Amino acid sequence: MTNLPQSLSFQLLFDTAAEAMLLVDAKGVVTLANPSAQQLFGYSSAEICGLTVESLMPERHRQHHHHLHAGYLEKPEKRAMGSGKALSALTKDGSEIVVDIGLSPMHADGKLFSLVTFYSTDRRRDAEESFKISEERLHLAKQAADLAVFDFDSNQNVLHWDEKMRELWGAETNEAITYKRFVTSIHPEDRAARQAALDTAIDPKGNGEYHAEYWVIHPNNQLERWVSAVGKMHFEDGVATRLVGVAWDVTERKMLEIKLQEQRAETESISQQMVAAHTASAIAHELNQPLAAISAYSEVALHALNAGTHYPDNLKRALEGCVEQAQRAGASLHELLAFLQKGDLVTERFDLNEAVKEALNIARGSGYGEFHPILQLEQAVPKVMGNRIQVQKILVNLLRNAIEAMRGSNLKSSAITIQVGTNLTTNMAHVTVQDNGPGLDAETAKRIFDPFFTTKLTGIGMGLAISRALIEANGGQLWLDPSTQVGATFHFTLPFAL
Repeated sequence: MTNLPQSLSFQLLFDTAAEAMLLVDAKGVVTLANPSAQQLFGYSSAEICGLTVESLMPERHRQHHHHLHAGYLEKPEKRAMGSGKALSALTKDGSEIVVDIGLSPMHADGKLFSLVTFYSTDRRRDAEESFKISEERLHLAKQAADLAVFDFDSNQNVLHWDEKMRELWGAETNEAITYKRFVTSIHPEDRAARQAALDTAIDPKGNGEYHAEYWVIHPNNQLERWVSAVGKMHFEDGVATRLVGVAWDVTERKMLEIKLQEQRAETESISQQMVAAHTASAIAHELNQPLAAISAYSEVALHALNAGTHYPDNLKRALEGCVEQAQRAGASLHELLAFLQKGDLVTERFDLNEAVKEALNIARGSGYGEFHPILQLEQAVPKVMGNRIQVQKILVNLLRNAIEAMRGSNLKSSAITIQVGTNLTTNMAHVTVQDNGPGLDAETAKRIFDPFFTTKLTGIGMGLAISRALIEANGGQLWLDPSTQVGATFHFTLPFAL
């Protein structure tokens, strides 16, 4: 047994104890009281020493205490008083406090003493009552919001679910829930997105927040429910240990969103068709005259060549007319594009990472289709200067092109990686959007930014041309990476705000 330092005397330990303690002799007279006891009862050391223990209890208990004290003296042993019943002590001002009392016999100089320890139950009971009220409030909130609660112990790989959570997953009351059981009920197309949300929560560099939405398939009736879940990951020494959160059924809301998305997509399609019709009409009107002139000049030149006549001046004028009218047609086209993009450019400082997240939400909510976004955002990237709305439109257009390309290839998993970082060469913000679709052949890649060039069955081929013009108007560049091995990769830059 380790020898205690001499400085750790009984008196020192007695005085520094957090609990209230009295040292009482065999007659029941207080001989010592530590500071905690003096504070509890409201007496000074001089006042409390010499009092009998009966004077520290309500009068109604004193007679019964004589019998208990006599029994204790016959068989002194460590025990608790009250046998689980609430006991009361009397303070100097006559007020009663509820306490638990423990007795420990001690022998010194051939005499019997008792160490009486008082544990105030007021704070404990207040805490228990507060906890009970909190539990009731939580239960009412769960019922009102129809919430399910889960607790995932990542160390033991064990899931703890309440009954509502079991109901959502179609689990029996006594069924042991394993992590595999949890994952296999999630729709296969949603597992990657849920895992990405979990990876984000597990990352000790983040804030531990977990948010995911996915379809859950009932194992018995195959009924599908759309579930939304939020939670908070807890860490110990930088290691994720426990994820606690709530989940709820959002199927009705999701189906309404899908319906609204379809309606919005239909409305947008009609609007785009009208814009395309007006654009085509304007282009036809602007180009009709120069094209007719080019045709006429070409016929004159061709007739002269076929006739074998030697009128070099006439042939020269005809060819010069073709060139002039072709340039006029090009100028008209550029003027039309400028008209479609007209308006003063309003710029502002904004967070590019937030703009990317907002563009993702717009793409998801616009009925373009389901896809798995992989965000690789530089957290400390400075704010950029530009027109936030235009940049969002460019991002949405790139996302839509990627989604449509992957949809046309019937991929099982449509993933789009969006990177935000710093282009060290230009000292500008750099955004990369890469899909895992079929990619672009060399000829298509050369013409991808040409106005009216498109690989789609529908569309007028103006999206990328306008996107490049908008990026350049914002002081950046937009280009296609021709060296990508998988899918198509687009990059654009934007100037940092000074």
